[in-house]
Amino acid sequence: MAAEEEQQLQTNGHAKPAEEPSNSTQSKELRGKKRKKFLAYAALFTLFQIAVILFSSLYIMKVRTPKFRMHSAKFDHLVTKNAENASFNITMNAELGVKNANFGPYNYRNSTIYFYYNSMSIGEALFSQGKAGFKSSKTFNVIVNLLSKDVLPKDSKLRNDLNSGTLILTSKSKLEGKVNLMFVIKKKKSTEMDCTISIGLTGKVVRDIKCS
Repeated sequence: MAAEEEQQLQTNGHAKPAEEPSNSTQSKELRGKKRKKFLAYAALFTLFQIAVILFSSLYIMKVRTPKFRMHSAKFDHLVTKNAENASFNITMNAELGVKNANFGPYNYRNSTIYFYYNSMSIGEALFSQGKAGFKSSKTFNVIVNLLSKDVLPKDSKLRNDLNSGTLILTSKSKLEGKVNLMFVIKKKKSTEMDCTISIGLTGKVVRDIKCS
């Protein structure tokens, strides 16, 4: 009789609550898995954000000093005198370049390039403001007259250099400007040029240009 009553209870659904603990456990396990997935995704997203910030601050937002160099030169006029009063008169057309490695344009102001022989000034040339674009280079030309009038007329070094057929000149200049990052951040940045120019007098050509 007791067995019949138990069977009747199961048939009427009164014994089903015994299964609920199993369903509740599964539900908790599912919620736990979802929570773990959410936390994992949140951690990955946070790490991604940190990586982006570090990359931006260390690479993209880092302001690098542009490089300013003389690339080449040719002569429209070159006359030398090897007599006791040695002298030279040179018209040089020099190509200069500004290399900008930043993630934003570099705007530089008007400036001057100076030329020297044996530390004595022999000429200078002005050039206008310009812009080297996003990770690119800007090239421009300047024409300058180089005269030995300020060099001592009886300078034996100049006479020896002219007799050797090689004239060594130096050029110096400084650019001042700003790097614009993300069209919002502006950082002041200056760059200097210091070049040594080796001129072959016989062929009237530039043999070598070294800049630092």
